[in-house]
Amino acid sequence: QVHLRESGGGSVQAGGSLKLSCVGARYIFDNCGMGWYRQAPGKEREYVSTIHKNGTITYASSVKGRFTISQDNNANTLYLHMNNLKIEDAGVYVCASLWAQRTCPYDYWGQGTQVTVSS
Repeated sequence: QVHLRESGGGSVQAGGSLKLSCVGARYIFDNCGMGWYRQAPGKEREYVSTIHKNGTITYASSVKGRFTISQDNNANTLYLHMNNLKIEDAGVYVCASLWAQRTCPYDYWGQGTQVTVSS
């Protein structure tokens, strides 16, 4: 069963922009913080950004100032706005629920959307 589904990936030139979306069931967004992660070929998955239920937002230093995470709870959708994309931003971007024992006992990951950045 697919709990989270990403979209919006594609191919862009360096300096371009993309907007990723992640749609899921309402109960996930009602209970969980959410995050974006990415994995480049031959590399381990890395954290990109998170948005917590208390409003706290975090970014990896490599994307800070260029990426913006947001969510629309009415639409059960998480977004990642990516500006000034660099070659090293390429990879499969995955959204995930932020597991928390008492409040978010859901460890859900999407299947990912591919981002390709060319020079």
